[in-house]
Amino acid sequence: MENMVSIESKPSREASAPPPAAPQAPPVQGVHVTERAVKRIRTAMAKEGVSATEGGLRLGVMGGGCSGLSYSIKFDTQPRERDRIFEFDGVRVFVDPKSFLYLNGMTLDYEETLMRQGFNFINPNSTHSCGCGSSFS
Repeated sequence: MENMVSIESKPSREASAPPPAAPQAPPVQGVHVTERAVKRIRTAMAKEGVSATEGGLRLGVMGGGCSGLSYSIKFDTQPRERDRIFEFDGVRVFVDPKSFLYLNGMTLDYEETLMRQGFNFINPNSTHSCGCGSSFS
């Protein structure tokens, strides 16, 4: 009599395992400025007499506005001690530590259409913004 071997079919563990997750892009770090915004900042700095080598554009966040926080944008002659400094094609952008908490990952764009002309804050950290686009929460 021959020895009989029983072979059972078992599902492979690989077949029952969920497919591997697609790699996710790391979160965007810092503040970004589009080429259109850089051109507009450079033009405005020259008009205001702000030196591109020492000064720059200061982005910030302040309490207030119809949604709780509002964006602040102005020229500054030099960075402050604890500022984060970003440079885009020779244009420097200064962000203080408190504002950076709200602006990290944000893109500053400039749009010029028939309906609107000005800087546009594209901020993934905002959960709600007002109609004018200058305040958020």
